[in-house]
Amino acid sequence: MKPAPFEYVTAGTVEEAVSALADGGDMAKILAGGQSLVPLLALRLARPDVLVDVNSVTGLDSIAVEDGTLRIGALARHRAVERDAAVADRFPIVSEAVSKIGHVAIRNRGTVGGSVAHADPAAEWPTVLLALDGEVEVASRAGRRVVPAEELFVSYLTTSLSWDEMLCEIRLKQPPGTCGSSFLELARRDGDFAMVGVAAVLGFTSGEVTHCRIALSGVGSTPVRARAAEASLVGTAADAEAIGAAAATVSEEIEPSGDIHGSADYRRKVASVLTRRALDAARAAIEGR
Repeated sequence: MKPAPFEYVTAGTVEEAVSALADGGDMAKILAGGQSLVPLLALRLARPDVLVDVNSVTGLDSIAVEDGTLRIGALARHRAVERDAAVADRFPIVSEAVSKIGHVAIRNRGTVGGSVAHADPAAEWPTVLLALDGEVEVASRAGRRVVPAEELFVSYLTTSLSWDEMLCEIRLKQPPGTCGSSFLELARRDGDFAMVGVAAVLGFTSGEVTHCRIALSGVGSTPVRARAAEASLVGTAADAEAIGAAAATVSEEIEPSGDIHGSADYRRKVASVLTRRALDAARAAIEGR
């Protein structure tokens, strides 16, 4: 099939982009990398009246680590983040997660902002945002505002952003203390969407866990924080027993749904196993330093 007819607008600045969005109403869409939107257009599952191409907007593809915060412009390509030395050194969980997005051809074109705004609960970027207490900066004609990751994802492919807002920057915070992290996922084939993914972050002070984040993909209508499992690890040495108990807690606090790729019980089991492995890997990352 071919896309339904639409008006095509090229924006050179953020101001031009948000003005075009506002003028187009709630039937306007932003085109960045197009790895999610273009297939939807081709199948006519998306029928925007206006398509606002933001690829010519300057300054939205930056990647920088400043004062313990990783700042990524919405137009930064996945592959650029994956190959960035500072990201690999300071935020290794980001490099791990991005390397699992589709295939290299997709990572070469797909954008960080596009993936976050698409809000697929099986995707890697939304999960990483939760694990690293992330936030996004968005712009509209009314100005700019910052939205914490906890408030961003609402349901399947749905965010809390208004139709006239454009995502401009993603910010991820470096965990406190001596930290280790890991990102694992299970997919039917390399490059497929993950059935379950786990991002785990452990921060230690004087041999005890003082910071813990466990975020999961593929187990709900949004990425999910396993808060009870996190709390169970704080104050422990994250030994095998404590990690095993946390992994068991994860299987109890999530409510995945089943589909043709796996039942809810299967996803619950996989989430528990991957959580244990990810936590083991996060602890080992610290011990290996």
